[in-house]
Amino acid sequence: MQSFMYTPQPARVIFGAGALNQLAQEIDTLGCKKALVLSTPEQRDSAERVAGLLGPRAAAVFDRAVMHVPIETAREARELARKLGADCAVAMGGGSTTGLGKAIALDSGLPIVAIPTTYAGSEMTPIYGITEAGLKKTGRDLRVLPRTVIYDPELTLSLPASLSVTSGINAIAHAAEGLYAVDRNPIMDMMAEEGIAAMGRALPCIVKDKADAVARSDALYGAWLCGTVLGHVGMALHHKLCHTLGGTFNLPHADTHTIFLPHALAYNSSHTPQAMERIRRALNGQHAPQAVYDLARDNGAPVALKSLGVSEKDMDKACEIALQNQYPNPRPLERRALRQLLQNAWEGVRP
Repeated sequence: MQSFMYTPQPARVIFGAGALNQLAQEIDTLGCKKALVLSTPEQRDSAERVAGLLGPRAAAVFDRAVMHVPIETAREARELARKLGADCAVAMGGGSTTGLGKAIALDSGLPIVAIPTTYAGSEMTPIYGITEAGLKKTGRDLRVLPRTVIYDPELTLSLPASLSVTSGINAIAHAAEGLYAVDRNPIMDMMAEEGIAAMGRALPCIVKDKADAVARSDALYGAWLCGTVLGHVGMALHHKLCHTLGGTFNLPHADTHTIFLPHALAYNSSHTPQAMERIRRALNGQHAPQAVYDLARDNGAPVALKSLGVSEKDMDKACEIALQNQYPNPRPLERRALRQLLQNAWEGVRP
């Protein structure tokens, strides 16, 4: 067996239908008195429900969370928390809201309770991202790791099937890259394969019936596992592409992950045969990159970058950005091969 080092992240997880009802108790367990509730504008009603559950423990609702966490929004939320005397934050929603909570915690140290309503998985990681002047910068800091995560499958029933698929494949990306991360370990390998398998089972069922409670639980379970993998090991080319290009071109996060993942896997496949076998097996396919592509295509997700409004000429700029400040990757980044990867992703070619 390979030599490895494994340090568990100190997060508390509550999982199950109706788990949201334990929120007030969790705030008390943290020793907190006043929570700033965070959401996107679209999820204001859900945030108000959370505030209602908290009663006098709710300081206010801040519903300005958006993709890629613009630094201006993060500053505004931090200032509101300070002004109101909030001693914790509750992030209700997907990756954008969790990301805003992390941005608040990064400077203030406020503990975060995350209540995911998508499959982004960022609630299980100490990874943050903030966009300033058109560039998204990411980092790792244990201060941003949510103290408690409440997974309630009932909260995901209203997530449209189309968003469920892209969010789920975003989660698969976390586990897939964890299988060939430079600091991977056998524990994360097991969680990665199980997480990919759970998501692979769940997504087609959700497309058939978005109210399928069993599939929703499976998907949220998969998201937890995949997010945990991302939180414990490093990232590679795929996440570099999604983080930098998503911020630069203001692309929808989950869609971008969905489109790039098959091509990043194809780029690395010759250097990572064991990882590709685990992914292939988890998705019950014949070829890992194609199995991921087919999962997206067959369930109505976008497979071409051009469908997001990115022009072909932008691929040259994208290539230059991707070559800067490179993440560790099993296959060295070769300009010509990387430019072809971007072209394939732009066109939506099956690997």
